[in-house]
Amino acid sequence: MLDIYIWFYTGVALVILGGLGTAIGPGVKDPIVRTLNTEIAAVGVSLIFLTYNHTIALLTYIAATTIITMILLRAIVRLEEVGADL
Repeated sequence: MLDIYIWFYTGVALVILGGLGTAIGPGVKDPIVRTLNTEIAAVGVSLIFLTYNHTIALLTYIAATTIITMILLRAIVRLEEVGADL
């Protein structure tokens, strides 16, 4: 019984820490660091989904996160190639 709550609260803590890290954390000027902080929050949401055993929701979330991450990284690289001020 305790194991379920540990994963849930770990997920909630990762969501909060990842959100704060993305918004006001160190290195937020660097878009790569900001993207990695977003991924920490995404892992927290995945842990919350796993707590409730929502398999389909978890699989959809993982697939969507992977695609969004690839798009964000491609956009960041493209903006740096153009020389835009990030």
